Formats: sequence, structure tokens, C-alpha cells
Amino acid sequence: MHDEDIPALEPALRDLYNKLRDPRGHVDNILKIHSLHPASLQVHYEFYKLMMLGSSPLTRIQREMIAVVVSTENACHY
Repeated sequence: MHDEDIPALEPALRDLYNKLRDPRGHVDNILKIHSLHPASLQVHYEFYKLMMLGSSPLTRIQREMIAVVVSTENACHY
């Protein structure tokens, strides 16, 4: 799916994608995989917010650094 296809999506999925667009207006492919099961996108997003923005003894920067290290170890470019 391409970003220009988003307006044609069912309203609930389109609204989620519009909320998750990056500053350039794109939706990451890792999020687009949820197009077959939109409820999973909502859960994925809520989990991300909890882990990265929720209350924690770690700062946001520390959490981002951990995410980068784990992604690098897993050879994941996200």
C-alpha cells in the first residue's frame, strides 16, 4: 500500500493512519502491516505510547537508545 491510497481506506483505519503519519506525511511500513487487522494497529500504537512515553524511571532518551541498540542487534532498520 502506498501513502496516496490512505484516503480510500475504511474510515477507522484511515483515521489511525492519519494520526500516525510522520512529519513528511508518510506512514511507516511497520505500521502498514496492520491494514489487514486495524484493531492490532491501535494496540501496537497504545503499547508504543506506554513503553516510550509512559511513566518510567528511564528518560525518553534512554528508552530511545535502548530501542536503537535492540534494533541494531536484531538487524532491524526500524
